[in-house]
Amino acid sequence: MLRLGMRMLIADRARYLALLFGIAFTAFLVSFAASFFCGFMTRSFALIAENPAADVWVMDPAIVTPEQTVNMPGATLNRIRSVDGVSSARPLALGASAVRFGNGGIQVFQIIGVDDATLAGAPSLEDGLSQTVLHHPDAAVPAAGGTEGKLETPARPSDLWPTDGPHLDVPTRQVTAGDDVVVNGHRVKIEGVASALPRFPPRPLLYMTFANASRVLPPERRILTFALVKAKLGIDSHELAARIEASTGLRARTAQEFRSDTVWWFLMNSEDVGDVASMLVLAMAVGFGVTGVMLYMFTHASLGQYAVLKAMGATSKMLISIVCVQAGFCALVGTGLGLGMCAIAGRLTDSQGLPFRMMWFTPLVGAAAVLVVSLAAALISFRPVVKLQPATVFSMN
Repeated sequence: MLRLGMRMLIADRARYLALLFGIAFTAFLVSFAASFFCGFMTRSFALIAENPAADVWVMDPAIVTPEQTVNMPGATLNRIRSVDGVSSARPLALGASAVRFGNGGIQVFQIIGVDDATLAGAPSLEDGLSQTVLHHPDAAVPAAGGTEGKLETPARPSDLWPTDGPHLDVPTRQVTAGDDVVVNGHRVKIEGVASALPRFPPRPLLYMTFANASRVLPPERRILTFALVKAKLGIDSHELAARIEASTGLRARTAQEFRSDTVWWFLMNSEDVGDVASMLVLAMAVGFGVTGVMLYMFTHASLGQYAVLKAMGATSKMLISIVCVQAGFCALVGTGLGLGMCAIAGRLTDSQGLPFRMMWFTPLVGAAAVLVVSLAAALISFRPVVKLQPATVFSMN
């Protein structure tokens, strides 16, 4: 009986393909939206991911994410270093300032000041350049930070530092080693371009030493934002974080805990969560609209065959099993097609520099959405089958 039901389904090619389309679309859109959201969330803790050597992040007690920061006194580093179990504590400064390019145009950058001695926190540079170029006088390296067209300087020397006003509409090129920019009235020399991780929200970045950051950022009594702590060999990072909190009164989080804090903060505060939820609801609605309607239409069009089966002794329970098998088969094939399309689209999306990360649970989310849609479609198709009478076979044309 179940095999006969499958033959009935596949024989109606138009409705069968429409069912597969509806389910595949649901699986694709739900999985793609979930993967896109995971990509955004991964970029939200890019600053933490760029510093894998830091076992513990120490910050002001009010900080829960790198997106909202307040600085600490410089003497805080010595207090942290005095805690038992601390191998080293390196400074990291975060700030923001307008950067003026050679054509007179300006762009707000996030300024990241890394440790002068070790350059802990500095990303690798393009073209094989060494991070030690940051030790040059007034040196800095920019990074796109997930943006496009934000690192542009005039392509023609005649448009550099014009005296007749900004040349904003002239041909441009990406900044390279040897270019100059002005940060808060201070001349800064570009020594290369950093291969930094993209950010969310996207923003251009400018890396320099902590000393240079102290010089170019607006004057503040406090400039230390984070202390990157390395634990001594054999010391558990969670235990060390607890010691630092107890000794200094500051907030100390392991790298993994700080990542989780950041993701939760975005989940609670980012408007993008609502956008993704709207996309998921839309995908479910479209999937149910197509799948539910097409399965109902197929069941209604096949009432003659179901009546024959019932006249031959098939019970309502058996006919319901046939509908469930038909819906389940379409769900299985459609899910595979949808996830395959999501993987292909993800490759294309990732090649364009857009955030996409298909994690282990995103296919499960897509499959769960398909399961809900398929169950709902099967439920609305049960009614005409259950109410069907064997005598109906004689009234069918």
